[in-house]
Amino acid sequence: MRRTARLLAGTALAAAAAGIAAAPAYGGVTSGLDVYPSTAAPGGQVSVNTAACGEKGSAVGDGSSVGAGTFTLAPSAHEGEAIGQFRVPPSAQPGTYEIVAKCAEGNLEVTGDLTVALAPAAGQQVQPHGSVKTGVGGAFGTDPVQTAAGVSALAVAAAGGTWLLHRRARGDGI
Repeated sequence: MRRTARLLAGTALAAAAAGIAAAPAYGGVTSGLDVYPSTAAPGGQVSVNTAACGEKGSAVGDGSSVGAGTFTLAPSAHEGEAIGQFRVPPSAQPGTYEIVAKCAEGNLEVTGDLTVALAPAAGQQVQPHGSVKTGVGGAFGTDPVQTAAGVSALAVAAAGGTWLLHRRARGDGI
């Protein structure tokens, strides 16, 4: 019992020490950039903010991973955060992109993720396309021979069923 307690205490102490050692040092890259909305369509407007640069700190944002280039994050009255905006290029491909902001004071960089998803333009409807994957096969094709063969098979089955029901009703048996 005492040996198990020591093993568990030692493991917890080692995990805590590893957590302290893994904490980013000043000047490193941390995740602390909030991206709104976190999922945007190509052509959409995105806002980013961070409190990591200090009360009156500013930053330079980098959205080149999605093709947006650089943008400025300026100090704001909103909880001492630096806020900036950029537009997702209409040519952006669906996926998840890392947005980076570097504080003007010091070497601190903060990151956040932006997911680009395809969506229709405002007021535009999207027509469904493609097929449903049910595992049962495809829909009728345009081949007239296959269509005629299918209709013939259904006609034979209907005639046979009618004939069997007629014999049963007369009492002739099956």
